[in-house]
Amino acid sequence: MSGTALALAAASVSLGSALALVALPVRLGREVRRLRAAVDRLEGDLVVLADRSRRLADQAAVELERVGDVLESAEAVQTTVDAASRLTYRALGNPLVRAVSAAAGVDGALRRFFGRRERD
Repeated sequence: MSGTALALAAASVSLGSALALVALPVRLGREVRRLRAAVDRLEGDLVVLADRSRRLADQAAVELERVGDVLESAEAVQTTVDAASRLTYRALGNPLVRAVSAAAGVDGALRRFFGRRERD
């Protein structure tokens, strides 16, 4: 190859490299703009999602308060029922035991009196 051909080849390579160096920043600029637009869209979506999450958390807190109120009411009812059952047991327990004992005694006496055998 002659010197002119080498110079022409070197010039072509240099021109191609120069064009690539010019085209590269232009292409990179386009990609950066696309990425920025995508980031902006994601940021907008995140703001909407964060707002929805906050509203849902507020609703959940309100519902938890309601559940707490229901549990407190249930505990109050349970306490009342426990107190009523204790009172009923105290009021009726001893007389019922006495009545059952008396009935058993009368039953045993009648069996002996009429000569029947006691049950097993």
